[in-house]
Amino acid sequence: MTTAYEQGLARSEANYAALTPIDFIARAAAVYGERTAVVYGAERRSWAETYTRARRLASALQKAGIARGETVAVLLPNTPPMVEAHFGVPMAGAVLNTLNTRLDEASLRFMLSHGEARALIVDTEFAPQVRRMLGELRGLQIIAVHDAESGAAPVPEWTQYEDFLAGGDPAFAWQLPADEWDAIALNYTSGTTGDPKGVVYHHRGAALNAVSNVLEWDMGKHPVYLWTLPMFHCNGWCFPWTVAARAGVNVCLRKFEARKVFELICDERVTHYCGAPIVQSALANAPAEWREGITHTVRTMVAGAPPSPSVIAQMAAMGFELTHVYGLTEVYGPAAVCAQQERWQALDGEERARLNARQGVRYHLQREVSVLDPTTLQPVPADGRTMGEIVFRGNICMKGYLKNPRATEEAFRGGWFHTGDLGVMAPDGYVQIRDRSKDIIISGGENISSIEVEDALYRHPAVSAVAVVAMPDPKWGEAPCAFVELKPGAEVSAEALIAHCREWLAGYKLPRAVRFGELPKTSTGKIQKFELRKLAGSQQAIDLAGKPQS
Repeated sequence: MTTAYEQGLARSEANYAALTPIDFIARAAAVYGERTAVVYGAERRSWAETYTRARRLASALQKAGIARGETVAVLLPNTPPMVEAHFGVPMAGAVLNTLNTRLDEASLRFMLSHGEARALIVDTEFAPQVRRMLGELRGLQIIAVHDAESGAAPVPEWTQYEDFLAGGDPAFAWQLPADEWDAIALNYTSGTTGDPKGVVYHHRGAALNAVSNVLEWDMGKHPVYLWTLPMFHCNGWCFPWTVAARAGVNVCLRKFEARKVFELICDERVTHYCGAPIVQSALANAPAEWREGITHTVRTMVAGAPPSPSVIAQMAAMGFELTHVYGLTEVYGPAAVCAQQERWQALDGEERARLNARQGVRYHLQREVSVLDPTTLQPVPADGRTMGEIVFRGNICMKGYLKNPRATEEAFRGGWFHTGDLGVMAPDGYVQIRDRSKDIIISGGENISSIEVEDALYRHPAVSAVAVVAMPDPKWGEAPCAFVELKPGAEVSAEALIAHCREWLAGYKLPRAVRFGELPKTSTGKIQKFELRKLAGSQQAIDLAGKPQS
């Protein structure tokens, strides 16, 4: 039945506009045009200049024949052109595909082909890989960014980025998307088996997650944001758009180095940065003298594997305010947050760290996060013990997987996005991961959380990074195998680490083998457990440095 509120009250241009995060830069330029938008070494650009460059890029792409809904890929580090691409590409009506700069050529070739990229903006550091792929990627327009800091030679036969921008209209009249459901970005998952899946973001989700970042962090105007998190990873968790919404400063960083990060925090008065636990650990374990001169509050957001309570405590001791978020590529990066409660401040440091290590509650503009029984799809009891699968639903969920309807249907089974993470719901309504479904260790019929074993190992002062996976056991079927990376100069035996774990774990949960050495990691700092599972399956327990362990 039509109500009075629907009669003659139609949606029009006067009362409705599609949500899109690219409008944030237009406002930043109009209101705070003279304020600094981008810092990169000696380079400084205002919001007015950055907006003009983004419009030039959009115009130039259209002149080059890029049509609405076509893909423009970028292979760039966290430099100014990467910031510009997050606005210029969607302003042209195209879809931005940010490629992981550390992927192998086979993966890059697949993504460029599967995403049907029409153009590729590439830093000349990666020119050798692109040259080797070009024979199989015919019709791909190459636009080269030459950055002197990379040490790479220019590639004169390719279209130069600055020349390309010069051919664009600085007053290009970009349009809002016809529908906020239109695709804005394409991000590929780093799957461990089979081909990567192309995750499609829409303008509405990107805008809402960018605003949620502001709300979750209580981010005031003009933050100074340091790009330690790769912008190719979930579009930098939507922070290129978040920083524009607050007319902040993008402090660009080509390569993560702990000492350089501390220098920039001090010199540029950085207020915010994001990073995986391994990034936070590198900063927490850096020499104290590197932090000299930092007297202001620094807020940091951590996601990925759950941070250990010890890392959380170390960051607090440094004076860095840490916010723990949780999500996946399919939910635009973070879509849940461990919202801190005032009453936690009365608890001891270890208990506060334990509470802060949980994945938490839904983002402001996400509809729901829950833990469901995998079979019935009903919520599990909020008892902190009953495990189920963590699921999301709402605006901050992908459109689906590109050209993969079967995977999309499975991911959205029952009206929820299924994460594949196993967790519990605490009595206070906070979600906590117990493990990835594939990471649970089943030993003698008992489920062992690899995360619980990792947390025990992280409590040892010599441990820098750790991953626990299942290894074959002739008696129990599976048993925990720990891979440990020690802090520089630290020494500890396998026996000592196992004895340490006895303080925290039941006997059946103790590691049966400990292997030492540098852990394999993705470009975003996530430990590659699938590689460790291969090692754990070998017959002889040999550490990563090649020395037998007892």
